[in-house]
Amino acid sequence: MADVTILETLAPRPPSNRLSADALREALRMMLRIRQFETRAKELFLQGVIKGTAHSSIGQEAIAAGACRALLPGDFVMTHHRGHGHTIAKGADIGRMFAELMGKADGYCAGLGGSMHIADFDTNVLGANGIVGAGMGLATGAALAEQLNGTGHIGVAFFGDGAANEGLFHEAMNLAAIWRLPLIFFCENNQYGLTTATDTVTAGPSIAARGNAYGVPNTRIDGNDIGAVFDAVERAALRARAGEGPTLIEALTYRWDDHSMRANLPAHRSEGEDQAWRSADPVGRLADALREAGDLDAAGLDAMASDVAAEIEAAIDWAKDRPDPDLVSAQDLVTPPRSRPSPAEPSPGDRRITYREAINEAFHQEMARDGDVILLGEDIAKTGGIFGLTPGLCDRFGPDRVRDTPISEGAISTCGVGAAMRGKRVVVEAQLWDFVTLMMDAIVNQAAKARFMLGGKARVPIVFRGPQGAGIRLAAQHCQSLESLFANIPGLEIYAPAGAYDAKGLMASAIRSDTPVVFLEHKLLYLGSAQPVPEQCYTIEPGRARIVREGGDCTVIATLAMVDRAAQAADLLAKEGIEVEIIDPRTLKPFDLDTCAGSLRKTNRAVVVHEAPVFGGFGGEIAASLTSAAFDWLDAPVARVGAPEMPVPYNDRLEREFMPDARDIAAAVRAVCYRS
Repeated sequence: MADVTILETLAPRPPSNRLSADALREALRMMLRIRQFETRAKELFLQGVIKGTAHSSIGQEAIAAGACRALLPGDFVMTHHRGHGHTIAKGADIGRMFAELMGKADGYCAGLGGSMHIADFDTNVLGANGIVGAGMGLATGAALAEQLNGTGHIGVAFFGDGAANEGLFHEAMNLAAIWRLPLIFFCENNQYGLTTATDTVTAGPSIAARGNAYGVPNTRIDGNDIGAVFDAVERAALRARAGEGPTLIEALTYRWDDHSMRANLPAHRSEGEDQAWRSADPVGRLADALREAGDLDAAGLDAMASDVAAEIEAAIDWAKDRPDPDLVSAQDLVTPPRSRPSPAEPSPGDRRITYREAINEAFHQEMARDGDVILLGEDIAKTGGIFGLTPGLCDRFGPDRVRDTPISEGAISTCGVGAAMRGKRVVVEAQLWDFVTLMMDAIVNQAAKARFMLGGKARVPIVFRGPQGAGIRLAAQHCQSLESLFANIPGLEIYAPAGAYDAKGLMASAIRSDTPVVFLEHKLLYLGSAQPVPEQCYTIEPGRARIVREGGDCTVIATLAMVDRAAQAADLLAKEGIEVEIIDPRTLKPFDLDTCAGSLRKTNRAVVVHEAPVFGGFGGEIAASLTSAAFDWLDAPVARVGAPEMPVPYNDRLEREFMPDARDIAAAVRAVCYRS
């Protein structure tokens, strides 16, 4: 049960003297608008007009109205699954909001996001979010973009009391504090998560007090008092605009309804508790205060409520008549269109540099070409990272654009997504690719889905890169090949360069892409010898495979470090009279099926090679696609070569046995060639 005694500290007080009578009347109208929106939304849900679910903010209207009144039009808001009130208070169109809740094409997200993902970029509402706490990390990135651009704008990250127990709360707070970001962390403590009382699962004197650990000024306020909310946000906004960094506000409030409109949960709050909090109704308190001050009479309040009700009904009528979205248009929103095909790839020339140097050169050239390119990662500025991919960049472009971050993968990745949504082109390094598992929400739920679930508004130009694969004895948690984790996520592209030439050109393409890119680099390739790479700036069109070696007996499709091992196998097989054609896809998504299937139609046999375990590996998708595209040309089933079903072993001999080598590939080729 929530602590009802907290109500004793929330005694009504006169509204802020910073708000005039006119401002308070406008605030009351806004609160009535939010409440009527939520009331009608629930009724429409019960009637089956709104489907899925939505989360009501009835009882919390003073927070949205008070906080957004203290902001300027250029300031941004990042909200959460209970974000209708914030969106309305920031100026969003109610008709388009209802249309989105009804799943209509003219809704804010084209009917593809629904209640939990509404965004209105025109009013700088950067999106609600269905992942608890995610908005805090995204907001650090948006605030970083404002800071780098020198706009003077600030942001508010709204989150609930439950999110204060997420790790991202602490990661984002720390990041915002050390970078002095212009950001307000605003916790709406409505006393419950789903059904669990906040005070039973939250250690410490208060959520606000947690800011002390990070040197972040903090305050705990009455969230049902619009004056208290306005004053707190105004003070925090002044600090943020002055470059003094973030503030944490905890507003005590209460949600009147269940967690969601479809929760259908057993009763978990006592009648006494509920009645006590409802007696502190923020709408009624403000109306009473205006009446007592002689600034609003009963007739004026009735007229205001009637006007709001008519506005809401007109918005509902408009939304009901909007068309439904169609599947083709929805699919078009997954990734932005490419402006034009990449130009022809230049000749490699005679100059030779290593794989690492090629990636570093791409960074130098793209950062010089576009001032919005920034790099985020651990130890990348001073030392160039543990594999030496970024040396010299900080000296040339400065620590604002080449940023050493805390060891804080959740914050690094969500910050990167937020900055990308606010106009930066971001490269995020996972120090070792295994650590990307700590970034999965940012990649899978945020970056990959943003453009689609926000109705095509969001552009997320971000690259997630790092070293994967075995071969240098770093054992099971530092040597995995994880491409298949991302291959099934619409909205992501996956690049996998196997040589220095491709590494430079594909990195340039990745940075320029408006689609999130997972950029795979293999540790063994870092150790390779210098290769021909042109000095000029160039890109490689994603989805264009490279024919590494021509042959007529069997097609071998190999990725990353396996490309060189496939070439070794081809040399062995050539001595036996078997001519292998080797294809390096270069990008796994988009995948160049035409080139691979064309080769298969010539050779009639195929072997797919990757380092990850065979079962569930991306090779299975290639094999299935080849079978579908060129079945009539196959003289044998497509064979797959990969690692055994086990983690990467530490012992050097076992690690070598674990990784597919030229002998394994040659054996698979012989098997398909000699199959009767």
